[in-house]
Amino acid sequence: MDKLFETKRRNVLAIRESACAFGLAAKPAERTAHARSGAAQGGDAIPLSRINLSEETLVNLRRRLAATRGPKREAVNDFLQGMELAQTADAGSSMSSQDQPVVFVVDDDVSVRLSLESLIRSAGWCPKAFESALAFFSHPRPNVPNCLILDVNLPDISGLDLQKLVSAEWTDTPIVFVTGFGDVAMTVKAMKAGAVEFLMKPFHADTLLSAVKEALERSRTALEFNLEVRALQDRHASLSCREQEVMALVVSGLLNKQVGFELGISEITVKAHRGQVMRKMKARSLPDLVNMAARLNYAH
Repeated sequence: MDKLFETKRRNVLAIRESACAFGLAAKPAERTAHARSGAAQGGDAIPLSRINLSEETLVNLRRRLAATRGPKREAVNDFLQGMELAQTADAGSSMSSQDQPVVFVVDDDVSVRLSLESLIRSAGWCPKAFESALAFFSHPRPNVPNCLILDVNLPDISGLDLQKLVSAEWTDTPIVFVTGFGDVAMTVKAMKAGAVEFLMKPFHADTLLSAVKEALERSRTALEFNLEVRALQDRHASLSCREQEVMALVVSGLLNKQVGFELGISEITVKAHRGQVMRKMKARSLPDLVNMAARLNYAH
């Protein structure tokens, strides 16, 4: 990614003179005092965030490029390629930032929070640390893979009680417990409630990172499942009341004739409704429709 931005910077420098010659940019003498002072301090470096050419300017550059020969043509061509590379780099950087997994930390010990934040950041994840359960729940719920590193002893409620709340409210947020005051009974209770791991302080960094990695994978799987279920719910909501009735009876194993008897309609009408159900639900076959119904029931 850094190479792409460096390519953009070098190409911008190369296009300065040719752009001035084409009348598409101000000459050096016409630059502002701020730009001159910045160049004096930073040499030829240009802040990439300050480079903002309009689409019209880029179109003009491409037109001039077709009618230009020699070094200027090469400079303009390099610049345009650099801008395309930089746009690709910007888009990739933005996407990677939005999709970065989040690792929450709830621990009342500030030194523990700081050390865990540093460790999480070094692993390439985004840390979010809180000193209490209330502060944690005040944070917006993320739409990316996430997990929670949780201490058992908190100032407002216990970590085990917080686990119950998270399991009910944030179903796609697995928990990794870390504590200095645990016992066998506490460990068993936490693990039965769905905790990924229960670690005693002090613990090895690699052990924690391994547990967090597993938790994030569980979260990613849960998020994907939730997305699929929401899509199915939207499709099911698009069915008419009669189509929903037909679908419920069909997936229960009844034949068209039996469905018609239950609803007081003809078999031909049942077939028509059934065809609409298959189309709207995007079901390839009856077993596929049955699986969809099972997921919808699971979601409820």
